[in-house]
Amino acid sequence: MTSSNGILSAFALVFAITLPHVHGQPFAPAPAPVSDGTSIDQGIAYLLMILALVLTYIIHTNDTPLSLS
Repeated sequence: MTSSNGILSAFALVFAITLPHVHGQPFAPAPAPVSDGTSIDQGIAYLLMILALVLTYIIHTNDTPLSLS
């Protein structure tokens, strides 16, 4: 009787583990990566701001006199 209980328990365990996988549905595919362009626009804006800072620095360093005496 104990061996039949062990076999029944083992069968029930295997059945309980495999049954949900039989009826499971496949995973939905991941959505395709989409760029709405905001990151590109932000990158261009940062580059233009850096360019403006560099030009401002160059213009103002050439505008000031080197000696005050």
